[in-house]
This record gives sequence, structure tokens and C-alpha cells, in this order.
Amino acid sequence: DTLWDLAIAELEKRENPGDDDVKPGEVWEKSVLFMGNKNGGKTTIILRCLEREESPKPTLALEYTFGRRARRHNTPKDVAHFWELGGGTSLVELIRIPITSHNIRSFAVVLVLDLSKPNELWTTMESLLQVTRSHVNKILTKLEKTNPEVAAEIKQRMWNHLQRDHPDCALVDPFPIPLVIIGSKYDIFHEFDYEIRKIISKTLRFVSHYYGASLVFTSKSEALLLKARALINHLAFGYDKSKSVSLDPSKPLFIPAGLDSMSQIGLPPASDSDFGTVRANTPLELWKKVFEKTFPPKSFCDLQDTKDPAQDSQYAEYEVDVMRAQKNQELEQYKRNASKSWKEMDFDSD
Repeated sequence: DTLWDLAIAELEKRENPGDDDVKPGEVWEKSVLFMGNKNGGKTTIILRCLEREESPKPTLALEYTFGRRARRHNTPKDVAHFWELGGGTSLVELIRIPITSHNIRSFAVVLVLDLSKPNELWTTMESLLQVTRSHVNKILTKLEKTNPEVAAEIKQRMWNHLQRDHPDCALVDPFPIPLVIIGSKYDIFHEFDYEIRKIISKTLRFVSHYYGASLVFTSKSEALLLKARALINHLAFGYDKSKSVSLDPSKPLFIPAGLDSMSQIGLPPASDSDFGTVRANTPLELWKKVFEKTFPPKSFCDLQDTKDPAQDSQYAEYEVDVMRAQKNQELEQYKRNASKSWKEMDFDSD
């Protein structure tokens, strides 16, 4: 190689850190799954990341879109696949569709939590992350038999965000694939009492650090959306990872993975008497019990509010709808006839 070849290779390496498998001129593909609270703002965040001026519509199940970006002038455009899981926690089993053994190396998850609904926060987070983690672990178990090198690479990558001498290595349990946690609707959250905001912020800092995730608070504010977009662009297109940090609970949090610590986060926000009554086997369980003492889980069912796609005007198709209406009429007529026949039947009393 000439000196110029080496210089170009070094420049490309700096512009695409951690992406040693992508050769110059080669297109890379990444996949990102957005999930979280129903009506939490997932669609708005995706549209903003893709710079699309569209009005967001409710996501009914699992929706797909994509974005394309060129890393530099006169190069092929990289592709990012964006999946969005609707229905809150009710349709979580659908994550098996986008996350497969074929794309697990290039897959990431964005968990969007509605900061304005703290009583739903832990339940939503726990349900979605547990099912996703279980599915990913099953894929990794199969990969260990068919492609152990890839499985080992993915497992090692879980720890790359932490320095080798980081004091929390024994206290965390990184998520098996890259994870970003977004606290949405910060504009509403900011109106909460300061102590309430402090408890929520501190808890989400712990959860994010425990899972090796990045954490960012956002709203419809352009400045906050840009920060969330920076983290997502890092996952989707390999853009440089931001090194800035905002830990002040009176301001929107912005903490890239690996830049927080248990010593900075501190103990769960509970009194000494509370600690004496709480029984927990793990740090995560302790934080959960303390958090839910302040914000008791709301009993809700996502399925109750799930809208019937057949009644949604955005999916209207004249021919299909006419045929559906006809079949519904035929079904009702059949029910009436069957009911009438049943009543007219003469049963032998013997």
C-alpha cells in the first residue's frame, strides 16, 4: 500500500469507529427496533431521525421503514432498517419477526419510555426488555453451536462500552445487543415536583447503567430531538458517538453508555426505615421495589385500547371494505336463522 492508501484507510477507520468489518465502498446495513409506551412518541422520533415532514399516525402492530445515508461524497449509501412495535406491551411477541440470527450482529434496540406516566414506566420497561433479552439469548445459544465466533464476538461487544478497569464491571448486566433508553415528553415531566423528577431520573440512570445502555430525555423541542437523533444515528449509521454528558436532574439527562457510574448515581431514593423492610436479591430488584413504592404500578391492559385496523380510515380499501360489509351481513343473517331454527326444535321430553 502507498502512503495515500494508508492515510485513506486510517481516515475511514476514524470516521467509522468499531466497524472494522465494513470495507471501503461497501454498503452496511443496520436494524433498529423501537418499542415502549403506547403513544410515547416513537413514530415522531423515527420521522425526525429520517428528516421526514410527516404527521405521525398510531402504530397498530409492527411497522417498518428505512433510511439511507452516504458516509461521504461519492460513496454508496448505507441502509438502516427501522422497526416500530405498537401496542405498548401487548404485542411484544412480535419482536421475533425483526430480530433474527441473520441480523443479530447489526441489530439495536431503542426503548421509549413516557416520562409523563411514571406509574407505567417500570412495568413497560421490564416487560419489553425481558422478552427481548430472552429472544436474543435463544438466538445466541443457537449461534454458539453453528457459529461460535460470531456468538463470542456479540457477547464480548456487550462489554465494550465499559473500560476494563471500570469499578462497576461486577455490578452490571449488559443487554446482549446495543440499547438506547429514551425518556420522552420531557416538557410534561419538567412540570413535576423536583423530588419526583429526581427519583425518576435517578432510577432511569441506574437501569441504563445496569444494562449498559445510553440514556437521553427528549420532547418536541428541536434541541432535545437532535440529542436523541445523535444516539440513534450512531446505532443506525455508525456516526461518531457523543462524549458529552448531562447528569443534572434539573435538566434533560444525556448519558452515553459507559459514562455513568454507581458511585455517581448513589443509593436508591429511600429512607433508612424503608431499606429495613425491603427484601431484594439483586440491585435491580431493590431499585424496582423502591421505585414502585413511590409509583405503584398502574393496572392496565394495552389490548383494551388496541384499535381495530379494519375500522381505521388510514387502511381503507373500497373493494375490500364492501366485501367485508357484505360478509358481515351474511354472518348476521346466518346467526338469526340459526337462532330461529334452534328455538323451533322440538325436543323429546322422554
